[in-house]
Amino acid sequence: MEAVVATPDLTNARWFKSTRSANNGTCVEVAFVGDAVAARDSKNPTGPALVVTPAAWTAFLSTVRR
Repeated sequence: MEAVVATPDLTNARWFKSTRSANNGTCVEVAFVGDAVAARDSKNPTGPALVVTPAAWTAFLSTVRR
């Protein structure tokens, strides 16, 4: 399974943080863009984003929850 995808245009992406995030500035933000899921460091919103398939994102969340 291919997990990383070509980076879509993230200019107008709607980024959000988990409601469980602490208010200390060390959060990961996520955006769903077309057929991709992007994640970035909230302290560096203009920095790079990791872009993966929805299936890879689901697998990641499942692993984290375990």
